[in-house]
Amino acid sequence: MNFALKKEIIEAEEKLKSAMISSDIEVLNQLFSKDLIFTNHMGQILSKSDDLAAHKRGEFKINALSLSDQIVKTSGGVVIVSVHAKIKGSYKGEATSGHFRFTKGWGNLDSRWQVLTGHASIVA
Repeated sequence: MNFALKKEIIEAEEKLKSAMISSDIEVLNQLFSKDLIFTNHMGQILSKSDDLAAHKRGEFKINALSLSDQIVKTSGGVVIVSVHAKIKGSYKGEATSGHFRFTKGWGNLDSRWQVLTGHASIVA
């Protein structure tokens, strides 16, 4: 993978991390494809509108988010990112924390990188 492309994706991942922590709807709206398909750690499928609505309602509160073990690969026109995340926060008012593995597919749409698909798993 070329260095410039990897740098762009890592920067997009950092922007996504910051937007998730602050529930920045405007930035999340730019980073998520209109056709986003996200499968959460419980096997539920969420769309872009589902994810944005949960942030708007304040259902997600992230107090701490640390990322490690990031892998970035290309396949055709899609960039695949896998990352380990340690998260502390709350969901719908219930305190929660844990270790997760996220896999995301990024595509360059409308001259910017957007998340096309994502999947989360609990790390035991």
